[in-house]
Amino acid sequence: MHELSRQEARRIAVDAQWLGADRPADLLAFVRRATLLQLDPTSAIAPSADLVLWSRLGSGYRREDLSGALARRDLIELDALLRPAEDLALYTAAMAGWAERNEGSAVARWAQANEACANDILARLRDHGAMVSRQLPDTCVVPWSSTGWTNNRNVTQMLEVLVARGLVAVAGRSGKERLWDLALRVYPDVPAVPAEEASRRRDARRLRSLGLARARAAKHPMEPVHVGAAGEEAVVDGVPGTWRVDPAYLGGPLQPRVALLSPFDRLLHDRKRLEQLFSFTYVLEMYKPAAARRWGYYALPILYGADLVGKLDAAAKHDEGVLAVNAVHWEGEPSAAVRSAVDEEIEALATWLGLTVRR
Repeated sequence: MHELSRQEARRIAVDAQWLGADRPADLLAFVRRATLLQLDPTSAIAPSADLVLWSRLGSGYRREDLSGALARRDLIELDALLRPAEDLALYTAAMAGWAERNEGSAVARWAQANEACANDILARLRDHGAMVSRQLPDTCVVPWSSTGWTNNRNVTQMLEVLVARGLVAVAGRSGKERLWDLALRVYPDVPAVPAEEASRRRDARRLRSLGLARARAAKHPMEPVHVGAAGEEAVVDGVPGTWRVDPAYLGGPLQPRVALLSPFDRLLHDRKRLEQLFSFTYVLEMYKPAAARRWGYYALPILYGADLVGKLDAAAKHDEGVLAVNAVHWEGEPSAAVRSAVDEEIEALATWLGLTVRR
């Protein structure tokens, strides 16, 4: 049992996410450790994946680096997450077992009732190559029923089923629309890892990317935040319950720096962990009315060393050539050194965007 102070726990979490002064060698090195990049189209400052990569790689990162990695299929898209292509081996067994695992469920019954539509989509892709969803036939005899935005979006829902079964994959983008193709044309030819071993390896890789996590946790959208039996047991002073820690990060130094984080950054995914370890509350407020926002439409959490010290409310206004800084919402009163370092990082962000700072 490892006994960690709150500050040690923060250092481990920050170090695992490559947010110290020691930066990754390249894009692929970072994504292999992080295991994923979340995609989100919002560009109030820059797309989330680009912000995450810039915060790790620094001024040398170019957006073309990401598009190049996708074109070379070094990265693949799976459930709106970019993953290292070789990690597909950890998911193929689950794809093959989708029907058995979901037997009797509402989605499985719907897919079975519309099997002819699935076959029509696969035939169209086989014969004509990659397409956007609106180019694919909707021959469903039973519509997809939902109280949300997916209601009657039959092709979109069928594509999600076919992705889960490993038959269809995202092959790229046409503007902001996803291009779909047969998975065998997109995914690398990697040997499948048996399901139980794959689950253990995913847990171990997830812990490697987080440094410190719970063995069990509530279901989380997109990517789980639990790590099972991976790593070693630990407690954190002042935080209830036990954790799992990757021993590779124990006792290591962290050379601090400033980082401006995307709202979808991996360090922030687990909001409960964020509050317990960092005493930091964060809500993405772009879905709130302007009058109800505390920190701004797309506020970037500010990391200084192993502490989250504030939130940057800013917007990239490319037509005006400026990064408009509306406010910096500090957690407490920062020192002059912290203010100066954060100002320098804001200037670096503006330079990377090809803008100048306007306060």
